[in-house]
Amino acid sequence: MNCKHLENIMTAPIGISNPLATTNLIVIMGVSGSGKSSIAKALATHYGYTFLDADDFHSEEALARMASGLPLTDDMRYPWVGRICDHLQGAGQRRDHSVLAFSGLRQAHRDMLRTAGLKTVFLFLHSDKDVIQQRIERRTGHFMAPKLLDSQFATLETPALETDVFKLDVSPPLDVLITQAIHIVDKHLLHDVSLCCS
Repeated sequence: MNCKHLENIMTAPIGISNPLATTNLIVIMGVSGSGKSSIAKALATHYGYTFLDADDFHSEEALARMASGLPLTDDMRYPWVGRICDHLQGAGQRRDHSVLAFSGLRQAHRDMLRTAGLKTVFLFLHSDKDVIQQRIERRTGHFMAPKLLDSQFATLETPALETDVFKLDVSPPLDVLITQAIHIVDKHLLHDVSLCCS
């Protein structure tokens, strides 16, 4: 079947959450140091969307805890994700399209974002722990203590069966990753039928 035929029969995007919603949400997820903020900011600029950093929704207590090298408990994470969801629901009412940099380590947290009701796609940034560790050690000015990476990998529930999650290996250069991310968003979230056979 060629692209022209697909254009006639595909009426809604496949593999995303809430495909009939009118407000778009791109979630860039992964462990600390995977490059979430850099790619999310680039996509927000490319599409003219609002950039959101999930870290900005943490309580002062949570930020201090992570800066001291202690991981958050699930009891601390759920109110944090709840605040993000509340903001996203408001964005949906305003039709304010967003790109969110968000760890998304647990499936329950990803599910909470889906319930916000926006047309949502997740880009999962992943790589070997050694690669991520090197990136963290080169980073400056971030509250997250480098020694928390082990706990992040331990907490991560890999989204193997979630059809709205697309994996991106972060080993290539940033400009290559951004191009790959744009391709995924155009094809699956914005439903560019010209990309259906690529």
